[in-house]
Amino acid sequence: MFRFIVLLTAPWLLTASSLVAEPIVPGTGEQVKMVGDNFEDPGWSYIMNGQKASHEQDEEQRPPGGRSRNGRWYESAMRGQPDFIKRVPTPPNGLAGSRGALMLRTSLSGIPGQISNKQMQDDLLMNVMSRLGQAVPVGWTPSFTVRVYLPPFDKWENRTGASFGVRGDCRGRNLEGNVEAYWPGFFILFRSETSNNIDEDYAQLSFRAQQSGLDLAGPKIMEPGWWTFGMTFTPDGRVHYYAHAGVEDLTPEDHLFSSFAYGWECLYFDNMFVNVANWENGQNWSTPWVIDDPQFFVVPPEGQSLANLVRRRSSNSRVANRTSTGNGNRPHSSFGKPANSFRR
Repeated sequence: MFRFIVLLTAPWLLTASSLVAEPIVPGTGEQVKMVGDNFEDPGWSYIMNGQKASHEQDEEQRPPGGRSRNGRWYESAMRGQPDFIKRVPTPPNGLAGSRGALMLRTSLSGIPGQISNKQMQDDLLMNVMSRLGQAVPVGWTPSFTVRVYLPPFDKWENRTGASFGVRGDCRGRNLEGNVEAYWPGFFILFRSETSNNIDEDYAQLSFRAQQSGLDLAGPKIMEPGWWTFGMTFTPDGRVHYYAHAGVEDLTPEDHLFSSFAYGWECLYFDNMFVNVANWENGQNWSTPWVIDDPQFFVVPPEGQSLANLVRRRSSNSRVANRTSTGNGNRPHSSFGKPANSFRR
């Protein structure tokens, strides 16, 4: 079993909340059904709403931004949404009874009308904060789970590098004591047999990030198929990473890694989002990624209930879901750089 457990705290973390607690399995507590999706509605669809955003490259957001008709998914205003977002029949061996899942692919992943000739990426957010009307404090022990289908390796974009990400949109107290946005999560990397020193195709997990800020290499995946991923954000400020092959619910045995990511103390969970990356040359399409049944959970503090967490229902807009530059909480870290090169 591949497992890393980081128990160290940053030197300045001296508060009671920094006392290390046991990891908690994603999916513990109560499901918040007003967020998440199961893609079972045959009429599920996504509205692109014009050219995608590329604020990370040229400071252009191009509102109003894409969204799903059910109001549960939004375009990232920093990098824009994947070019292909569509409900598809659930791939084989998926969740029992599942008839629909969501496919995500991208090709023109940079500035609209330009070709970068380098690795680029697009994001899609499963909105939590605007549907609840507030961020979720880690005192509520927020967690999410999602099933991800890894297609046969001959269907992947033939490029060694990062291909997909499952991440949290969070805010934490940094090493200087300031509260800033950051984005811990998983990456799925491809290792192509056409690259030097690689004998056969395989995938590999990577965790963002260690307490040092560097990514941590995780287990290799030699057989494609369904995987279940989950993350929990506990009151002590740590981030916990769980995963296993298959679609069964996560268990304590699936704990792979825990960390005060970047040395920061996590304070708030805002959203979950996924990344889709490709080599943007005007020809390459990304790997066809499929996700199913993303769910969100909390453990209400003593004396609290879900009713205390839900404040209001806001409009379905990029401004409401904290992906606009005006509030400073944007998923803009790069797949291709080591985590400590941009601190997020």
